[in-house]
Amino acid sequence: MGLTGVGDLILTCTGELSRNRQVGLMLGRGLPLKEALDRLGHVAEGVWSAAAVRARAASLGVRMPITEAVCAVLEERALPRQALDGLLARQPKREGLQ
Repeated sequence: MGLTGVGDLILTCTGELSRNRQVGLMLGRGLPLKEALDRLGHVAEGVWSAAAVRARAASLGVRMPITEAVCAVLEERALPRQALDGLLARQPKREGLQ
């Protein structure tokens, strides 16, 4: 979580050239994942790494509700709005290990 990691995270979330952001915006507009990836025409690493992050967190007993919501959208188990509403409806509690 040094400056390089934080900088990469900020750029991924806000940069116009961020492939992950572009996929997220297209999903938010209602495009299916396959169509979003076809339009992008490049690799969006987050699409393929989200499930691995979820699995690793589970193996370590770490709750990651945002990652769970992202995976639900990518796996078409939830629409982006449903995933967001689910995150916002969570009761405040201490985050961390399960």
